[in-house]
Amino acid sequence: MNIFEKCALQTPDILLPNKNIDLTAWSVIACDQYTQDTEYWQKAADIAKNVPSTLHMILPEVYLNTLSEDQRKHAIAQIQSTMKTYLADSIFAEPVHSMLYIERKTAYNRLRKGIVTAIDLEKYDWRPTSKAEIRATEATIVERLPPRMEIRKGAALEMPHIMLLVNDPTRLLIEKIGTALHTAKTEPLYTAPLMMNAGSITGWAIPSGYSGDIETALEQLYTANTGTDGSVFMFAVGDGNHSLATAKAVWDAYKEQCGGVKQQDGTVSLPKELEHSLLRYALVEIVNLYDEGLTFEPIHRVIFGTDAQDLISFLQQKLGGTILACSTPQELQDRVEHSSSAFGFIAPKNSLTCLDTEVSGLAVSALQPLLDEYIAAHRLEIDYIHGAEEAFRLPQYKDAVSLLLPPIEKDSFFSTIAEQGSLPRKSFSMGEASEKRFYLECRKLIEPDT
Repeated sequence: MNIFEKCALQTPDILLPNKNIDLTAWSVIACDQYTQDTEYWQKAADIAKNVPSTLHMILPEVYLNTLSEDQRKHAIAQIQSTMKTYLADSIFAEPVHSMLYIERKTAYNRLRKGIVTAIDLEKYDWRPTSKAEIRATEATIVERLPPRMEIRKGAALEMPHIMLLVNDPTRLLIEKIGTALHTAKTEPLYTAPLMMNAGSITGWAIPSGYSGDIETALEQLYTANTGTDGSVFMFAVGDGNHSLATAKAVWDAYKEQCGGVKQQDGTVSLPKELEHSLLRYALVEIVNLYDEGLTFEPIHRVIFGTDAQDLISFLQQKLGGTILACSTPQELQDRVEHSSSAFGFIAPKNSLTCLDTEVSGLAVSALQPLLDEYIAAHRLEIDYIHGAEEAFRLPQYKDAVSLLLPPIEKDSFFSTIAEQGSLPRKSFSMGEASEKRFYLECRKLIEPDT
């Protein structure tokens, strides 16, 4: 087994639109963004109207709860038909047999670098206790998979909005490839602005001559990310966890249909004739956890109908720590943002409190199970919000207590997941909504004779 296989990687045949296609209209943000903003998706539809676009091959989740069963089936049939039409009508250029190096500039003046490649679903497991090479970062909600599976089961193509994180603090892999390509003044395969002022994207094919350097980097990362139990944690799913879990579920179902046997641990054995099946792999972008252009934002909590002092006392009893009153919102925000284990509480009438604990690892892992316990005992409602501004605003207008969470510490990210399993739901956000991955590159999911 070579190092690429050990690291769950395969060089894909990537399909890109031909030179006549407008890449700005073609590239569309991930379907699970702007789920409360129909206006955004209507603007995207206006841009993509009557032209080839990945928008015609996805079902934005903003519409999931508004479609009847018949309407959803019709939409999925239309998506699958469009994929086959694009393949038949020469929308794509000749396949590029290569990993791609990507540079994504965002509207926030950040530059994120990545590698688009295929990963082996046999080496991915979303279950919290997984010791697979590729692991989920957050809890997977199984009930969210069936609608996505309906699309992938009959899909001729896949497009990645999945982003995997690699634990590479010394920047052995992605950054070195980028430097080498720029030093060699390699021409990119494509470059384009992204719709609605979301920045731009540029992609380069990685020449075969770089394989040796990539293999060396992967060997070092493989060793560095091998645990004391011998398991290797190569990649963590940063974005698109449910999409990757869908690909895995479809693959497992296909294996079982073709004679694979379901094991006691829930896995399905791999029939020999499927060893090289296209469905075995999924197209993803790999990003370095330590990329300066990759920001991790905490997702704050708001609990409705609770007494702030009772909640704070409950959490202090469970977590320990010191309760500190704060006189201004800025003081509270500073205390939380400059700590890895402090929580801020914003109650009505501008009551501001900080609970400074000594929690180790990622603070959200310690907090969320306790919130679940408290909410269940008191029959309360919880919501998850982005941005401190909204956290400060809500208690002034609703019977609510907001909880500010501290920043996500990158240094403890992989170790926390390795030791404790996947993180609680809504633990973090990778950047702002417009910085999420756009669909652009495609890969066939059907065999040549299908």
